[in-house]
Amino acid sequence: MPQYQQPSHSWRLEGGGQILDLETAVKDGILGGGGGIPAGVAEKVDLKKMIEEVDAAAAEDIPTVFICPISLEPMLDPVTLCTGQTYERPNILRWLSMGHRTCPTTMQELWDDALTPNRTLHQLIHAWFSQRYLRIKKRSEDVQGRAAELLQSLKKVKGQARVQALKELQRLVVAHSSTKKTIIESGGVPLLSSLLGPLTSHAVGSEAIAILVNLSLDSDSKSNLMQPAKISLVVDMLNEGTIETKVNCTRFIEMLMEEPDFRSEIVSSLSLLVGLVRLIKDRRYPTGASAGLSLLKTICSHKEVRNLVVSVGAVPQLVELLPELSPDPLEQALRILDDLASIPEGRSALKECPHTIPNMVRLLMRVSEACTQSSLSILWAVCKLAPDECASLAVEAGLAAKLLLVIQSGCNPALKQRAAELLKLCSLNYTATLFISKCKLTRTIQ
Repeated sequence: MPQYQQPSHSWRLEGGGQILDLETAVKDGILGGGGGIPAGVAEKVDLKKMIEEVDAAAAEDIPTVFICPISLEPMLDPVTLCTGQTYERPNILRWLSMGHRTCPTTMQELWDDALTPNRTLHQLIHAWFSQRYLRIKKRSEDVQGRAAELLQSLKKVKGQARVQALKELQRLVVAHSSTKKTIIESGGVPLLSSLLGPLTSHAVGSEAIAILVNLSLDSDSKSNLMQPAKISLVVDMLNEGTIETKVNCTRFIEMLMEEPDFRSEIVSSLSLLVGLVRLIKDRRYPTGASAGLSLLKTICSHKEVRNLVVSVGAVPQLVELLPELSPDPLEQALRILDDLASIPEGRSALKECPHTIPNMVRLLMRVSEACTQSSLSILWAVCKLAPDECASLAVEAGLAAKLLLVIQSGCNPALKQRAAELLKLCSLNYTATLFISKCKLTRTIQ
């Protein structure tokens, strides 16, 4: 049977059709070119680099004939089998090295294992990605220039014009990552920081914060943003802004708390904590609850603030919310409650909440080991505080059987040890026979 020969100066369209030369195929947009082949690009820019840049920006637009059927990635070195199917060279060589003697796409037996370089397709791939690469590069340069113009205008304009300039800059930052570097290198961070103060309107402040949370700020910039007047404005917007503004404010404060020299008194604000709890319990906005829980967890890692968190009623609000949370926010909420259980006020608040024990028992051995660990730690704190009252309630809620499951599970040894200690504490109020019946796992106990 004759060997397949790939034409060297023409391209046949899929499913039949006329044969076109390379220039015509790209120029007429047959493969999405939309213009001639850029002169000199082939020599200046590596194809692999162009593919990486374009793939990230417009992966869904890449013509399917450029994709290797094996890896489903654009081809750098296309070669054609005797069956007429084209593959990326390393991929088909790997297929053949595994002992296969068939074409991966058609499953036809190969009568010749020669690999013919598909130079025409390689040129088409290079031309298409060259054009897209230059287009993306040009667009990036355009948006960077526009970002620089907007920063200059912010120094001059005021009122609604300033708000509009900030809105446009924020849209550029979200849509084009290259503008972030432009803002930082053009002195945009100090400029945006200067817009935050006691006389700043919420319209200006919310847009400035929306930009800042999308930038990688250095320590000096973060220290400057920790000024009391700026934090006070952010707290006000957290309480009164739109849901988008509230989420950005929580992200902003959490970003500042990453600094080693962050002082806990910055977040020791009743207004901030009240706003956070209100955001977390607002069932209309799951994204707000998630952002609020993330910040509150970070705040509670500072021991000196935990008493304030308890004082704003966070404990009963979080306990009531537990059954409605998805896994990640649930782990955060339990971690917060576990941290609050480390202080006497937190333990008392947990004990007084009627849903603490049943909710914690229900979460044992469910969702994740982290949830089990936090729930068990909270139950231990509450039952240790009032063994006669709380331990009995926990056993009636099914705690004993759940603890046995923890002990027999593949959880870490420390968790099993704590489960055994809590099981022993719970058994003190019962006779052996009665406690065994409460466990509902008689054979395991015996």
